[in-house]
Amino acid sequence: MSASSGSNGARQQVFVLVGGTGDLAMRMLWPSLAMLDQEGFLSDNLRIISVAREDCGTEVCVDRIGNAVTSRFGEWTTPEALSRFRKRIVHVALDAAHDDWGSKLKAELGDPDTLDIVFFLSVSPSLFKPICEHIEKAGLNKAPNRVIIEKPIGRDLATSKVINDSVAHAFAEDRTFRIDHYLGKETVQNLIALRFGNMVFEPLWNSQSIDHIQITIAETVGVADRLGYYDEYGAIRDMLQNHLLQLLCLLAMEPPSALTSDALRDEKVKVLRSLKAITAENVLTNTARGQYGPGFADGHPVAGYEAEKGSPSNTETFVAIKAEIANWRWAGTPIYMRTGKCLPSRTTEIVIQFKPLPHSIFGPEAQANRLLIRLQPEEDISLTLMNKAPGLTSEGVHLQPLDLSLSLIKAFDDSKDGKPPRRRIAYERLILDALNGNNAQFVRRDEVEAAWTWVDGIIKAWHDKDMKPQKYPAGTFGPVSAFSLIERDNGRMWND
Repeated sequence: MSASSGSNGARQQVFVLVGGTGDLAMRMLWPSLAMLDQEGFLSDNLRIISVAREDCGTEVCVDRIGNAVTSRFGEWTTPEALSRFRKRIVHVALDAAHDDWGSKLKAELGDPDTLDIVFFLSVSPSLFKPICEHIEKAGLNKAPNRVIIEKPIGRDLATSKVINDSVAHAFAEDRTFRIDHYLGKETVQNLIALRFGNMVFEPLWNSQSIDHIQITIAETVGVADRLGYYDEYGAIRDMLQNHLLQLLCLLAMEPPSALTSDALRDEKVKVLRSLKAITAENVLTNTARGQYGPGFADGHPVAGYEAEKGSPSNTETFVAIKAEIANWRWAGTPIYMRTGKCLPSRTTEIVIQFKPLPHSIFGPEAQANRLLIRLQPEEDISLTLMNKAPGLTSEGVHLQPLDLSLSLIKAFDDSKDGKPPRRRIAYERLILDALNGNNAQFVRRDEVEAAWTWVDGIIKAWHDKDMKPQKYPAGTFGPVSAFSLIERDNGRMWND
């Protein structure tokens, strides 16, 4: 059975969460599974196996999971649903360094020929290879069984290939689900509906009508307890190579022939392969690197990245890129992407800035239209249109901008009993898709490698030009060089 055909009803479904006591599991994955269960999306006989090195026992593990779920969704959970969910879970203490990992898990699972298993590897990528080897040795990798792997999938193209090769030895590509949780966000999924479900946008979705595009992922927090990981990866590897480029692909791709997984992902790969290379010749004018210094962010004083690390560092905590897609639809349209730590606000948003009127009969007060797609903190889509200002005037018609809101929260308000509507975790959608064998919202191997190819070129250009991060005060929107990327084109970033 191929992954796209969904789970096999003749087999019992099992969800194996490797790294079940880890931070991601407690914050995101267990609450996601619990709410899927409460809303009736999990099959009645689905078993959930928590796997981790920690030998805490099932009772203690389940208590922790229950606390994590109520901490995240307390006002939305029901005691009956949470009790049912807890009964699904068994914790198994296994260490990937031991040869008996697979055989012990198999003993817990039972006959693999009667099971439909989804493995979620919520562990360091360094453990993907030994864990997949254990799974294969125990015969737990046969179809329809599939695996979900978390980013980072390498820190460059070479290491990405090593990781993908190790996973591919056990699981075929159509049964390998590379997760990018941004693809599970409601507004991100709505990009496809917005673009290809509305005729009004498609004739304008090109370089003839759009002046430029801005994509921002801003965080107010610093690196906190992720310093060891972050100092090795930096903002370009941690955020731009995956989240930002995935958003760009959905915005810029051509209409797919169908909503099938390969049709969607084929078009995304074409975008990545069409990105103009950034080299030593243009890296100084097309990129900006920054590192937060002392300042005030997220409501408290910040000592600065190097002070937190305790030593000098050339790791960037902020990156901005001016990109261009070399194809007929987008040639000549700049795309500005930026992401960083310790910025003034926590927001993820996309700005589609349309070109100004070729000739305005209203004078300079006629502003160009703008489509704003906000993913967080709230999910919203608004289109800025020019409208006649109400009232009488002796000086002709006066215009004012008016936002046409397509707020998902307001349009689809499912609040009950005075409670605000629940905001879903992006993992809920992706876990459900994986259980159903639908890999359309997961990242294919050639996507990962095309993204790394482009990003590796930027990192090499930084090295060739000895382009070190510029300091920016915590609580500001990055170094001065970041503003210059768009100011050279006589524009400005939307929320600066």
